[in-house]
Amino acid sequence: MTRPKGLQITPAMQRISAAAHHDPFEVLGRHSEIQDSANDCRVTVFLPGLAGLPELRTRSGAEALTHIPETDFYYWQGKAGELPDHHRLVWQYADGQKIERHDPYTFAPQISDYDLHLFGEGRHWDIYRVLGAHIKEVDGISGVLFATWAPGAERVSVVGNFNRWDGRVHPMRSRGASGVWELFVPGLGAEEVYKFEIRSRDAARVVVKTDPYGRQFELRPATAAVVVGEDDFQWSDEPWLEKRRSWDWQRSPLSVYEVHLGSWQRPAEGGYLNYRELAHRLVEYVVPMGFTHIEIMPVAEHPLDDSWGYQCTGYFAPTSRFGSADDFRYFVDYLHRHDIGVILDWVPAHFPKDEFSLARFDGTALYEHEDPRLGEHKDWGTLIFNYGRNEVRNFLIGSALYWLKEFHLDGLRVDAVASMLHLDYSRNDGEWIPNRYGGNENLEAVDFIRELNVQCHGQHPGTLVIAEESTAWPQVSGPVYLGGLGFSLKWNMGWMHDTLEYMSKDPIYRQHHHDSLTFGMMYAYTENFQLPFSHDEVVHGKGSMMGKMPGDYWQKFANLRLLYTYQFTYPGSKLLFMGSEFGQWSEWADKGQLDWALLDFDAHSGLRQALSDLCHLYRQQEALFQRNYSPDGFEWIDCHDNTQSVISYIRRSDHQQLIVALNFTPEPRHHYRIGVPGGGQYRELFNSDSLYYGGSNLGNGEPIQAEALPWMNQPFSMEITLPPLAGVVFLSHS
Repeated sequence: MTRPKGLQITPAMQRISAAAHHDPFEVLGRHSEIQDSANDCRVTVFLPGLAGLPELRTRSGAEALTHIPETDFYYWQGKAGELPDHHRLVWQYADGQKIERHDPYTFAPQISDYDLHLFGEGRHWDIYRVLGAHIKEVDGISGVLFATWAPGAERVSVVGNFNRWDGRVHPMRSRGASGVWELFVPGLGAEEVYKFEIRSRDAARVVVKTDPYGRQFELRPATAAVVVGEDDFQWSDEPWLEKRRSWDWQRSPLSVYEVHLGSWQRPAEGGYLNYRELAHRLVEYVVPMGFTHIEIMPVAEHPLDDSWGYQCTGYFAPTSRFGSADDFRYFVDYLHRHDIGVILDWVPAHFPKDEFSLARFDGTALYEHEDPRLGEHKDWGTLIFNYGRNEVRNFLIGSALYWLKEFHLDGLRVDAVASMLHLDYSRNDGEWIPNRYGGNENLEAVDFIRELNVQCHGQHPGTLVIAEESTAWPQVSGPVYLGGLGFSLKWNMGWMHDTLEYMSKDPIYRQHHHDSLTFGMMYAYTENFQLPFSHDEVVHGKGSMMGKMPGDYWQKFANLRLLYTYQFTYPGSKLLFMGSEFGQWSEWADKGQLDWALLDFDAHSGLRQALSDLCHLYRQQEALFQRNYSPDGFEWIDCHDNTQSVISYIRRSDHQQLIVALNFTPEPRHHYRIGVPGGGQYRELFNSDSLYYGGSNLGNGEPIQAEALPWMNQPFSMEITLPPLAGVVFLSHS
């Protein structure tokens, strides 16, 4: 090999040194167009902070590179035949650390044009397999392919411990108009921590961002992404998944226990339980209780505990607070093996402004809108996704499908849908921009939601997508092909608010608010409704469920047992937040765990037993679930007895009829005549005033014979005892 006297520093090399070059492959790596008759190949490397000269592994041995004085550039010049297809470099830092790796600037682009095309269209449903960090083998050499979307960037580098967080060392290759940047870095593997250093195109501002597609992150408060190995978790829930594929959920029981994993239970020594420990404890608790599913508040990675996961920064990563992604897979698998479904609270409505994350990711309003009238939720201090941008929609739908596919989840509860649908959500006049027709509907968000539901339901049959939506937007759970939004279920916020407002009244005043109990049936079948008593109702000064109940100690428990009887016999699926099942007195606080010691008291354990018996009753009696979303599954017996604050109704299935009567006063009703649809005997199946639950044990111990006396538009009737502040359920034996 002959060495030239020196190598002229070019403007392109100066841009590499300044970490401002959009195409590092123009300078770095191997190049054959050189003006030297004795040699036809040059290798150029940029390595700051070295002690001594780096070496190049040629076919014949190691050769020292030549240093360009007063720079951090080194080069080798020789015959191309002396080099393997991918040469190795050896160097030593000033602190003595020695590194040997293949030169990343000898590798061809790894992301296909077809992948980039699909992403640009917003229809790459496995985009998380392309962008982010992925261990792969290229030409027999193992390493990590890093890729991110940053169309507004002048330069993007991957940084980590492997390059001492120096953005000059590993600048990435631009894939042109796609806005995607990629780089294959040989020699790296699982557990490497990394971020992207981004120099914006306009103001030359440099930011360091975590990976939007990262699949694992450091434990907060650290925010770097972590390279994960290929998933080799051995699932054992195929029987559950097979059953789910043909599950007719509209004619099946669906009762959901909502859980915040960080405060349901905690270890005695402090900190958090691992996903695996939580799985075992939840199964031991939820299975005997009788719930069919749990819904976990967001576990996508988030920096702030106080956000409860609703300000997410890692849309493809279970939070490291509770363990690894495989730990979370075990969590879902274990619950499935015990016939408990898992629904995830998922947040596509907004994201936080944290400097390290999505906000102005490439120096521009990339994931959000530039105009704060479109792109900011001032109430929450968060930013709004730009649903009109293909790549942003792809990011979000890819996230939803990721959770369903990679973690076998049974559904998503979509947070804050109302804020997505309405451009003027929580805004005054002049603070929002109308759509192209002059209305307040966010047309781009509507299109996004419909596509989300089509893909989730189409690719994962039997999964649920549930909307937390509080407005009168039509057909939230209507099929997309009929003009609906396509959700499986919608939270019935109107029923929840009316019911809790009614229950908060002293019984002496309830007669004046009777329509709060009956009005909900006017719209009960306009959507597929879920009846929620969620975490939102037991925080921020609203009081616990027990705290909302009026009366003395005994009456509070009786009221809450009555409320749950009403919820579990009313049409719609059910959701109850943790701690509400045993009557926690204090508001939910995420800093500790539930007040489990209350179960040492009979009143609290009795309330939980009543709730458990309601769960089992709901699952066992098909009249309570088979026609939940069809008006022929419900009929009022009497909705007009406001003077006594009593309501009664029939629940029907194909082969069964149940009679429900609820007394919302502390006055027992003896010889209360109620109409029934048929003759024969009626047996009391459930009584919330049972002695076993802490009640006064007033009720109907013996079967009651119906009389051929028409009453309340029914051909038969019977006299029953209505206990105080209680509900009773009867089954016909005719």
